[in-house]
Amino acid sequence: MMDPRKIVLVGMPGSGKSTLGRALADKLRFSFYDLDDLIEEKEGKNIARIFAEKGEGYFRKLESAVLEERLSGTEAFVLATGGGAPCYHENMQRINREGVSVFLDVPLNHILERLTGTQLAIRPLFSGMDTSEIILKLKNMYVERCPFYEMAKIKLRGEDISPELLISYWMPLLKSKP
Repeated sequence: MMDPRKIVLVGMPGSGKSTLGRALADKLRFSFYDLDDLIEEKEGKNIARIFAEKGEGYFRKLESAVLEERLSGTEAFVLATGGGAPCYHENMQRINREGVSVFLDVPLNHILERLTGTQLAIRPLFSGMDTSEIILKLKNMYVERCPFYEMAKIKLRGEDISPELLISYWMPLLKSKP
C-alpha cells in the first residue's frame, strides 16, 4: 500500500537527487537515505569496485534487494536512488506501489556541468570518458531511462528544483492518505 511518507527521488545521474533529498528530508524532519550509500554499506565496498569486481548485473540485483528492503519498512524517509535504479527488476513499479516517486528532470547541459572533476570518479558508468563521450552517453541514457522516470507520480522539470516546490506537489498526496 502506498505510503506518502516514503518519498523516492529518481532521475539521471547528476540531476541533484542526493542534494535535494538531504534538504527535503531536513525540512520534513524525515530520515534521508542514498541508495548507493546503502549498497556500499551492505557490500563493504564502493560502487565502482562492485561494478569492477562483479559487474553491472550483480550490482542491479543488489540495488533492487536494498531498495525493496528500504521500502518494506514503516519509517518516513526521503530516498535518492541511483540513476538506473528505476529501470531494472520492476523497481519503478515497486517504488510507486510503496511510496511517492519524484522525477527530477534536469536539462542535460546542467547535468554535464555537474558531472565534471571529482564527480566522475564516483560514477563508474562514465569512467575513462571524455566530454563528447559523456554527452553521447547521457543522451542515450536519457532516451532509454525516460519511460521509467515518466512513470513517477510527481514530475519536476528545470534546473532550479527546490524542496519547497517538491513539498507543494507532495502535500496533496499526504492529505489524501486514508
